[in-house]
Amino acid sequence: MNGLSTILIVVGLFLAGGIYSFVKQEMPKSLIVLLSIGAGMCLVAGVLRLEVWS
Repeated sequence: MNGLSTILIVVGLFLAGGIYSFVKQEMPKSLIVLLSIGAGMCLVAGVLRLEVWS
């Protein structure tokens, strides 16, 4: 696991925690969807950069 994939996965998990927090605070759904897309993209990019796949 290299540094960039680790950072992307950690950022994705951080954003996922933000999603949970925003849902609990009943924030607007559009903001939650936007944050979900960002978290998903970070997690997918981090997992795809793992050296397991190559």
